[in-house]
Amino acid sequence: MVEQDEILKLHAAHTGVLDIHSDLAVTDKADLGKAYTPGVAVISKLIAAHPELKAKYTMSGKLVALITDGSAVLGLGNIGPAGGLPVVEGKALLYKNLAGINAIPLALNQVSVPAMVATIKNMSLSFAGIHLEDITAPKCFELEAALKDELDIPVYHDDQEGTAIVVLAGLINAAHVVGKSLRQMRIVVNGVGASGLATARLLAAVGVKQLTLVDVYGVVTADDQRYNQYQRNLAKQLGTPAQLKGQPLAKVMADQDVFIGLSDANVLSAGAVHLMNHDPIVFALANPVPEINPAVAEKAGATVIATGSSQYPNQVNNILAFPGLFKGLLTNGVKQVDNALQIQVAQALAKTVSNPTATTIVPSVFDSQVVPNVTAAVAAYAQAQH
Repeated sequence: MVEQDEILKLHAAHTGVLDIHSDLAVTDKADLGKAYTPGVAVISKLIAAHPELKAKYTMSGKLVALITDGSAVLGLGNIGPAGGLPVVEGKALLYKNLAGINAIPLALNQVSVPAMVATIKNMSLSFAGIHLEDITAPKCFELEAALKDELDIPVYHDDQEGTAIVVLAGLINAAHVVGKSLRQMRIVVNGVGASGLATARLLAAVGVKQLTLVDVYGVVTADDQRYNQYQRNLAKQLGTPAQLKGQPLAKVMADQDVFIGLSDANVLSAGAVHLMNHDPIVFALANPVPEINPAVAEKAGATVIATGSSQYPNQVNNILAFPGLFKGLLTNGVKQVDNALQIQVAQALAKTVSNPTATTIVPSVFDSQVVPNVTAAVAAYAQAQH
């Protein structure tokens, strides 16, 4: 475990973890005239006449805005915009180190969705893409949908699409390990916030028929007004029986093939795992403490276990998705991260593991093939659209 004092010293020494470096040397008047005035007037006049050329001649063609309001930081909750800034700064570092992508961390005040949309739209000309991070549900659903309608650049919410992609990749291989059909498996998703809702949506899109959503008030049904419209609408789409309304997690675990936890620590008991179908799959992804201790889950009979932690095998981490995904989006001019693209990326991630086992269903975050494989999947998707 890294010591707190060491972390503080490291970040203070560099005033964060990022710097801006120039692509052009300016050592004399000739260099100055080309990089700045009067040379930039040539570029400015050209872009004024042809605004679409800004992406070719300015860094707006390669810069991602990494935006948070700090309202839903994993493991920390609502810590505010300033508190969320180190998270997006760290992800900007990973973008650069893993995929060569330039991303700038931005913290926005916690304002209404229309105000956030207006702010982001008003500065969007400076960017090639928008990466949303740690924004609470259901606000994040409204924000992402509005921005996708307003902007002609990719808009991606890592807590939604990133999580869904990596969970699906892991489940593809986990299903292979236990010899079951993914589409035929019975799956419980516990925790139907941003990550849980997006994951359930993607599983439904890939053809999973038997999905049960559980949150703080129990099973989510279409008529349960305690849940937001996004949760209720998905329950309606899934055809969740009304008689399951409010049933606690323990009451719906019998004969389930998969448990996916995107919720809170220690909410899944060993007894509940015992009730599951043969060769149960347990994705206990809450951080920093999972829904069930992996050792307890294994003793209770779980065949495949994944967590969100690097302390255990099968770390389901969004780092596997976003660097290569955005590299592919920008390289290939893809403007939307839809279900079809997410599925294609998840399949590419799954195939990165050449021989899946119970302890290896997702690649390591340091696997050098992850970014190229994800980027290639986006390229293949783009080609198929033309």
